[in-house]
Amino acid sequence: MMIALKAATPQLPRTTAVADHVVAVDETDSTNALAVQMIGDGSLTLPDHQDGELAVAVVAADRQTAGRGRNGHKWVSQPGRCSTMSYAVRIPRAIATDESVNGWLQMIAGLVTLDALNGMIEEYGAAPNQPDCSLELKWPNDVFCHGLKLGGLLSELVIPPSSGTGTDADADDDDDVVIVFGVGLNLALGACRLPTPQSTSLQLHVSGLPSFGEMRDAVAERQVEGFRERLAKFIADPKGQAESLREEVKAVCWARGRQVEAHFTDGTTLTGEAIGLNEDASLILRTQDGTDHTVRTADVGVL
Repeated sequence: MMIALKAATPQLPRTTAVADHVVAVDETDSTNALAVQMIGDGSLTLPDHQDGELAVAVVAADRQTAGRGRNGHKWVSQPGRCSTMSYAVRIPRAIATDESVNGWLQMIAGLVTLDALNGMIEEYGAAPNQPDCSLELKWPNDVFCHGLKLGGLLSELVIPPSSGTGTDADADDDDDVVIVFGVGLNLALGACRLPTPQSTSLQLHVSGLPSFGEMRDAVAERQVEGFRERLAKFIADPKGQAESLREEVKAVCWARGRQVEAHFTDGTTLTGEAIGLNEDASLILRTQDGTDHTVRTADVGVL
C-alpha cells in the first residue's frame, strides 16, 4: 500500500536570494492559478524592467490539488517528490501578443528548464545512468527523457491591474503584461509512484543527486536567472533571437525526425514526420505525400 505524503512549505533560500519575490505555500490548487490571482488582486507585483534587467517572481507549492497542463489536461504531482513552481515575468504586451514571435516564449521556458536541470546535475557531480539519458523537449511544452515525460510547462498571459481595464481593445501596445510560466518536474519519484506508464522521474535516470529539497531550490534558482537572461535578450531582438532559438531547439527537439501524430482540440489528427520548427516556433509536420503542414496547437505523440 502506498503511503500518502504530507505537504510542507518549500524552503527556497537560493531562489529567494535571486528572485524579486517568492511566495511559498505547502498546498494550493495550482501555482499558476495562485500566481494569476495574486497578480490580478495586486498582492504580487513586478517592477518595470530597468536597464534590460527583468523582474522575476516565483510561486511555489509542495502539493497541487488541481495542477493543470495544456488543453485542459491534469498535472499530477506528489509532495516532497515533484517540483511545482510558477515564474512570473513582466514583458512588453507587443511581444507577448505578436503571433509571429510569441510562440518562442514557450520554447524559451523549455530551454530555461533544460539549462536549470543540467546545471544542477553538473553542480552536484551527478551523472546519467546511461550515455543516452539526455534531457529533451517534446514540442511544445514537455521535458522528456528516454521518450518519457519528466516535466511539463504551461504559460499564461495576465493583465496586471496597472494596465487599465484589462481588455485588449482598451490596451496600449506599450503596456506591459505578465507571463506566468508554470513548471512541474518529477525530480524524486520512485518507479512505483509514477502517475502514468508514460511518465518518468529524474532520479530514475541520474545517480548522485542531492536531496529533493536541494534539487528543487537549485533548479528554481537557475530558472529565475535563466528566465531573466533569456527573456531580456528576446525582448531586445525578438526576430534575431527567434532564428538563434530555432537552431538551439533543433538540437534538443525530441520529436524531430520521428513519425508523430498531432491531436487537435477539435478531435482531428494529423500523422507525419516532425521535420523542424518554423520561424514562429510552430511545428512542421511532413505527411506521407510529401506535403508540409504547420502545427500551432496540438498534442504530439510519437507513433
